[in-house]
Amino acid sequence: MKTILLPVERNDLIESSLTTATLLARIFDGYIEGFALGADINPLIATEAMSPIVVYPADLTRQDQLTAEESQKLFEDGMAARGIPAVASGNEGPSYGWCDRPLSGDSFAGSRGRVFDVTIVGRPGTAAASPHMSTLETALFESGRPILIAPPEAPAKLGETITIAWNGSTETARAIAFAMPVLKRAKRVVVLVIEGAGVPGPSGEDVARYIQRHGVECEAMAVARGSRNPGAAMLEEAIAAGSDLMVKGAYTQSRLRQMIFGGATSHIIAETTIPVLMAH
Repeated sequence: MKTILLPVERNDLIESSLTTATLLARIFDGYIEGFALGADINPLIATEAMSPIVVYPADLTRQDQLTAEESQKLFEDGMAARGIPAVASGNEGPSYGWCDRPLSGDSFAGSRGRVFDVTIVGRPGTAAASPHMSTLETALFESGRPILIAPPEAPAKLGETITIAWNGSTETARAIAFAMPVLKRAKRVVVLVIEGAGVPGPSGEDVARYIQRHGVECEAMAVARGSRNPGAAMLEEAIAAGSDLMVKGAYTQSRLRQMIFGGATSHIIAETTIPVLMAH
């Protein structure tokens, strides 16, 4: 995971997002690119006869410029505080760059992410200053690449002990494939199966053997769900194992079904206190 995309805006989790990106970049001597995240612009449309005219209010354009400049300063100060040099420095090791373009919405996060190994997003919340769920979902569904969710508290380490929340699904199989570079550097990898919470597919032991064939020490663990929500069970068991990263497929059940009935993905996105790498 040599290339990391980080949408930047002033929210409650920006420090955790910066730290999470830095930790990942240090593992792979990677490159972090930031860009200023804002709302997708909906210009005013004026019509004269049959010719539409697109109008961008001057005050809105100026405010967007100021917001983009603030985001760039926030990003560059965050990189400097964490000892990450600009890519132009020529130093070996992790580096950063800034995507110098106007304030960009979620749609840009989805399209730009297609040429990066992973996009970092903060854990969404309901407060006004929380990261937006729309950013996470756009990066997840539109980039074709995984996302890494930064938790509310900035992590101290990343990828030393990894729990794979295996549910037999295609989505989690893809997440494992994307995560393989991180798995190969872990000290401990656990394939966690919550009994009765999955779809028909290979067993946890099958997954562990697959990972072992890539030269990674790996163990399978099956745990009773009990009365817990599957997502809660996955998080609790991962934290109990001392994990600093979870790997999971996203939305084996549809988003609509999860909105109505709940689901493991929705619970983990809303409640995780450790970084989570997800793919769909």
